[in-house]
Amino acid sequence: MRAVLGDSGVDVTSSTKGAFGGDRGTSLDVRCQVTAEGRGRVGVTISGAPRPRAEYGTGELYTAVPARDTLPVPVGHGWSGLLATDNARQGDPGDGKATASVLLDCAGNGRSLLITVETTLGAATLDDPATRPSFVRTATATAQRADDRWDCGARLGKQVYDVDLPVNKDEYEPLIGADGTCATVPTAARSAVSTARETARARAPREVCALGARDGSSRYRLDAYYGPYAEDARAQYTRNDGEDVTPAEKPAGRLGQSAYWAGADCPDGAPRALYLVRADDADGDARARPDLGYERAALSAFAARSAEDHGCAEPVTP
Repeated sequence: MRAVLGDSGVDVTSSTKGAFGGDRGTSLDVRCQVTAEGRGRVGVTISGAPRPRAEYGTGELYTAVPARDTLPVPVGHGWSGLLATDNARQGDPGDGKATASVLLDCAGNGRSLLITVETTLGAATLDDPATRPSFVRTATATAQRADDRWDCGARLGKQVYDVDLPVNKDEYEPLIGADGTCATVPTAARSAVSTARETARARAPREVCALGARDGSSRYRLDAYYGPYAEDARAQYTRNDGEDVTPAEKPAGRLGQSAYWAGADCPDGAPRALYLVRADDADGDARARPDLGYERAALSAFAARSAEDHGCAEPVTP
């Protein structure tokens, strides 16, 4: 954190609750906040996973990653992690604020540690390629210490020297030729799908492919969730779904009239990966002329490629 906030004039608060381990989930919850007046704030959370089922229904299980207006990008360099922001444009209100997360899959026991760092720097801009790695290195350095402290034995990455900028809404490209998170996803004439916003693939615990029309206007969104993020997404559907059958109950299916999901078993006792496709013009309501065949085809292609990259089994699709 010194590289981000400096050495002097900082205020630190911290707390540690719960324990890492147990047959019914791990309750470990570590929080630390460092504030430097006039320079910014860094908040760190270390969460053990999976959580006890008693926590389901009490809110989000893990610190949320911004992914509504921008697409989070992978940390890379051998880490399973993300860099995310609400807005990545220089001078915009969200500039200088970022969330970095790193997932440690502990050796041989199906448990993991999720490290999340939320940073606000008043004078910094994410548009500066020198700034982004310093955000991320706070998370990777914390992950290294957490791995040793809780005897996780995870595969660690290398020093992070560069990180991509999260992808904004207007940064779309032709879907044909996509080579990242949208690779292999087909176009669709009926649904007017011909463009994509995507990120690189690098073992990130969350992946997004946003599909659009020729002018970039949104049509569909494909999401992949791994580890704690898959657990949290299923827990959200368990308590908030309002549907007959949900991802919490079956490996694949249809969410009412608005979406489909798929699932894949992953190695070393990790939670089943979750893949979702949702039309951007749907919020649970029936649509006049849904292109259901395309939605299933897009989900199948997206899930298969993502699962392969993560070493998971062939997905079960609707």
